[in-house]
Parts: sequence; C-alpha cells; structure tokens
Amino acid sequence: PITAMNLVVQEETESKSRELSIQLFEMNRYVDTLLQYMRLDNMNKDLIFQEYLVRDMVKEAVRYYSMTFIHKHLSVEMRDLDVKVVTDEKWLVFCLKQILSNALKYTKQGKIEIYMEEKVLVIQDTGIGINAEDLPRIFEMGFTGYNGHKDKRATGIGLSLTKKILDKLGHGLSITSKQGEGTKVSIDLSLLTNL
Repeated sequence: PITAMNLVVQEETESKSRELSIQLFEMNRYVDTLLQYMRLDNMNKDLIFQEYLVRDMVKEAVRYYSMTFIHKHLSVEMRDLDVKVVTDEKWLVFCLKQILSNALKYTKQGKIEIYMEEKVLVIQDTGIGINAEDLPRIFEMGFTGYNGHKDKRATGIGLSLTKKILDKLGHGLSITSKQGEGTKVSIDLSLLTNL
C-alpha cells in the first residue's frame, strides 16, 4: 500500500507531492521500526557478522534521509570514516537510521557531524539537546521525556530499540547532551563479543 501511495503522489502537483512524500516517508519509517521491533526476539537467527567499512554504512543511512536533509536545509559532515569494523551491516544501519531520525527531528538549523574516534562512531548534532533529568531514562521503552512531550510525534521506541540491538551486536552506546547545545551519540564498534 505504501508503494502504491508513492505512485499516486508522483501524479500530484509539485508542492502537494513534496508534502505527501514526506508524510509517506514517515509512515514507512514507522512501519519499518515496528517490524524490526517485532523481529528483535529472533534477531540472533538473522545475524551475519562480517567486516564492513563504516563509511559505506553511514552513507546508506544518510542517503535514506537525503530528502529530509534537503527539506530542512541541514548539512551533514562526514569524516574519518574509512575504518573497517566487524558487525552485522543490516542491523547496524537500522540503528544508524534511528539515531539520524532523532538528530533530524530535533535539529532545526546547523548540521549533523558523523565521524570516527578510533573505533567509536560519533553522530553529533546542533539540535535542541536533551534535558539533564531525562538523560538517565532515554533508553527506557516508551519514555519520551520533555522533548517528546513537546513534539507530539515521539514514540519512545527508537532509542530503546537501538540500545537493545546494539547490545545484541556487542556494541556500546552512550549519549551526552546539553539542552540548547545539541546531542552527541557514541557507538563503540570495538566491543564485539558475539563472534
């Protein structure tokens, strides 16, 4: 049904089509998140650990949101990503998409930087940041915090799901943030225990 709706949207006027395309993209993203959540318990059966280039996985996640970057006039800066890591590409890219989704949702102007610090992948934005009292609870399922209550679209699923997936992949996840100054998400890709 989503694909059929996309075909119909292509026949609309340009301004109407752009807005409908954005809404369809969001619907597709929510469906994808829900499907991955439902697969989480059986995720171990689907894992394929190999060596991958971080740059390729990051580019795939950024490309997924290219329309959103353009629509919001946000720039993305990628550097020092020519690092090989052992992971499951499909599941890690899904996590990167979830993190980028949050960065894009809460960044109104500025940029998103994605870079490596040794074996740690950093995604840093210039967004509104996270309240200090919310930080300890951001990985709880269903917790939306102050920002989520302000932005009625928040579900409290994305970061919880991302944390669970990265734990199963053997990768560490940490988030630092200061309200009004942005958020820094760090994924430690050296902590692989599943092989």
